[in-house]
Amino acid sequence: MYRFIRKIEAIARKDPKKIVFPEGEEERILQAVEQILKLKIAHPILLGNSVSIKNKAKKLKLKIDWSKVQIIDHKKSKLREEFAEELYKIRKIKGLKKAEAKEMIKDINYFGTMMVQKNYAHGMINGTTVPTETAIRPALQIIGTKRKFYKISGVFFMSLENRVLLFADSAITINPNSHDLANIAIDTAETAQMFGIKPKIAMLSFSTKGSAKHPKVDKVKEATAILKYRKPKLIVDGELQVDAAIVPEAAKRKCPNSPIKGGANVLIFPNLESANIAYKLVERLAKAKAIGPILQGLNKPINDLSRGCNYKDIVYVTAFTVVECQNTPRR
Repeated sequence: MYRFIRKIEAIARKDPKKIVFPEGEEERILQAVEQILKLKIAHPILLGNSVSIKNKAKKLKLKIDWSKVQIIDHKKSKLREEFAEELYKIRKIKGLKKAEAKEMIKDINYFGTMMVQKNYAHGMINGTTVPTETAIRPALQIIGTKRKFYKISGVFFMSLENRVLLFADSAITINPNSHDLANIAIDTAETAQMFGIKPKIAMLSFSTKGSAKHPKVDKVKEATAILKYRKPKLIVDGELQVDAAIVPEAAKRKCPNSPIKGGANVLIFPNLESANIAYKLVERLAKAKAIGPILQGLNKPINDLSRGCNYKDIVYVTAFTVVECQNTPRR
């Protein structure tokens, strides 16, 4: 199960990047930083009060080499003026006033995101104490998406005993249309390739090759057609029920001509509801290690954590974020 994770950590270790953690005073973040430094996978930047952070780490009996950690008190930092001005430039077209920008940059999530935007950090990880919407809003407003009106998505790497599956979109888009699903599949295929996985994509439904008739089935069929047209070299099939996608014996019976042959490793779900339920079921019942969500579609690496995460989850997401940073040109 952990072989894949160790591989990603090894890649991260070859070229560690500066990762900012806005929730620098959070216990789980500090526990993760201790491990991150031991593994040598990143250069952590913590936002918060230095005395408070170090006292909390001492109370937790953590052994952190503070010479290898950058701590920035965002409430007192000289960067606030620069960041507020940059935020105003980016958002003035939306009606943002300079005074409002100065207020917004006091928020740790906006300050941390601006560190990435201005190249003081390569990537950012947050979300242990706030909902996904709060965590990613600054990234959408500041970092922006690949293209105008592009929708971001979230993928979970599900590490099982003998295989790794990617589940998307498990975090962001509630009810994607066919074009959204095609984009999510393309982004997830690129993410898989970034992490050394050759994608075999299954566009999931409650129907396999016309076994059911419904507009929701039609949506997945249309998404599959769009995907095949835009990316003809990808190995993709749909619409498929999940057993036809990942169980070779079921594939032989239900879709014997499928190019995936029951060996899909990228599962694109028809909506957030099904994806979120599925990843939590697999995590809890199949004892898979769920890593993510890794956000897709942003111009720079910003990742959100589940509020229920533990410090090990943060370490894993850090390694994955570093690999993303290694593959993202700085602008």
